[in-house]
Amino acid sequence: MRSKLFFLFPLLALAVALSACGPAVSSSSRTLTVTGNGVVYLTPDIAYLYVGVHTEDADIAAAVAQNNARTQAVVDALKDMGVAAEDIQTSNFSVWSMEDYDDTGNRYMKYTVDNTIYITIRDLSKLGALLDTVVASGANNINSLSFDVADKTAALIEARQKAMDNAEALAQELAQMAGLKVGEIQNITYTDYYSSPYYGYGMGGGGATDSAASVPIQPGRMQVSVTVNVTYELGK
Repeated sequence: MRSKLFFLFPLLALAVALSACGPAVSSSSRTLTVTGNGVVYLTPDIAYLYVGVHTEDADIAAAVAQNNARTQAVVDALKDMGVAAEDIQTSNFSVWSMEDYDDTGNRYMKYTVDNTIYITIRDLSKLGALLDTVVASGANNINSLSFDVADKTAALIEARQKAMDNAEALAQELAQMAGLKVGEIQNITYTDYYSSPYYGYGMGGGGATDSAASVPIQPGRMQVSVTVNVTYELGK
């Protein structure tokens, strides 16, 4: 038993000696992580609209036929206004039955048909007149109207640059307060955000067309924002 301990002690001494010869790891590395924000405002140049035709009849064939005719009239009116065929898409078609009562209290089956069209509008100057046209041609259900910018590439680049500038300015300010200097960037993460205004049918301020009868539409502004988290090395 003693002989085993005798041989163990030199091995431990050798391990300690080898570890002392290894590279020293500095624990004095200091970093600073800051958050920067960049915001760019855009004027919408495109709109998306859901338009629906709703029909009801005691005869299912009649309900479908009425709906088909009115929906086709809406599509034809949109094309006459210059909306391209690829910008008109059927998003929903449904038929269902339900019980109803006539004026004398007798119960009967009624059939309901809904056809919804998704429209991309690339000329916002025609938007007010287009809303009037689809209603006049047979649409009786407008679900939503939203605005967007077709190409946000340049705006995103600008917002990212603003976010990085904001982060650097904040890092310099904080480091100066602490009596330190900002070094190289160690890490970057970022997130893009889009904010799009929403308007229901007939809402808005000034008119978008020269027709006094057109639905007043005000696209407003969109916001593109970027948030970055940047970690800097700190030195004296």
